[in-house]
Amino acid sequence: MIASLTLAAWALRVGLGLRRRRTGRVPGGAGGAGLRRKHLRVAKPAVALLLVGFVGGPVSAVWLRGWDPFDSFHGWLGLLVASLFGAAAVAGHRIEEGRSRAFDVHALLGILAVLAAAVTAVAGFVLLP
Repeated sequence: MIASLTLAAWALRVGLGLRRRRTGRVPGGAGGAGLRRKHLRVAKPAVALLLVGFVGGPVSAVWLRGWDPFDSFHGWLGLLVASLFGAAAVAGHRIEEGRSRAFDVHALLGILAVLAAAVTAVAGFVLLP
């Protein structure tokens, strides 16, 4: 999960760079195709890995430890994080296909997802053996 969180934070950083260019806060035009490609190259595997980790969490809780799934604060936060990343991915996919221009919604979902993921990681420390 550390690798996927690192990738997600990197994708967020690149995405915020795209936003600064698009809004004119940084010279370079409307966005920069290179930054957009980099954002997509990093964000897609990050979301996929996070969602695989989300599925693996309850599975390992039940099969390896005999716990009830979502019987912890970490589990419920994980559900929130998976939902936020999923929503950000859907919004981003719609933007990528040209079916939406909801850049602000996508950015907000991405920021909230990364912040919530950081809180979830900290909340999971108490579950470590």
